[in-house]
Amino acid sequence: MTVAHTDVAAYSLGLLSEEDRQEFEAHLADCEACAAELGEFAAMADLFAGLDPVEVTNPEPDPTAIADLLSRRVAADRRRNRQRGWLAAAACLVLLAAGVVAGVTAAPHRTLVTSEVRLSGVRHTATNPATGITGTVGLVSHPWGTEAVLKLGHVRGPLKCELIAVSKTGLRRVMVGWLVPAVGYGVPGHPGDLLIEGGTWIKSSQLSSIEIQVLDGPTLLTIPV
Repeated sequence: MTVAHTDVAAYSLGLLSEEDRQEFEAHLADCEACAAELGEFAAMADLFAGLDPVEVTNPEPDPTAIADLLSRRVAADRRRNRQRGWLAAAACLVLLAAGVVAGVTAAPHRTLVTSEVRLSGVRHTATNPATGITGTVGLVSHPWGTEAVLKLGHVRGPLKCELIAVSKTGLRRVMVGWLVPAVGYGVPGHPGDLLIEGGTWIKSSQLSSIEIQVLDGPTLLTIPV
């Protein structure tokens, strides 16, 4: 395999062969552009986890051809309309959060998840003494950057929130966004904490904190890392 920058999408969705995957991960170690782009894809990849395959009557396409086509399409779309793509991604996250919240409302003791989320990695915890909001974030290092899983409690809505990675140089990157319903999480009547994951191309060793911030509003909680 000849490593190309357009292989980022195929790697993110697991379409590369084992040999190509290892070669691409070696490429990531020295390519900041690919690492940054992969961090953006990583936050969206889990949205497709758990979707059942569609049955078709035609023969199964060649996976290599699919990966190549997907990579070229993504690269072209990003060049043509990067901003529009981000707006669409944000809309998907909002719709996903709203749909999951609707399902959890009927069973308030369940923990909210975007997929099979588990709190793992190096954990950091903080509490806002003024509001009582508590949060624990688990950080896992990857060749493409950092995966974060957030557990959030003692928060009421309705709120539109973002999980933000803050680097030691002051760089800020949104890892994931979601909706907090009026009933909230980790509160009387709705005791289940929120569990949600995101990602950033910023390396874990370069992070200074993780923030939970209201969209166009105040910071609910800062978790030093």
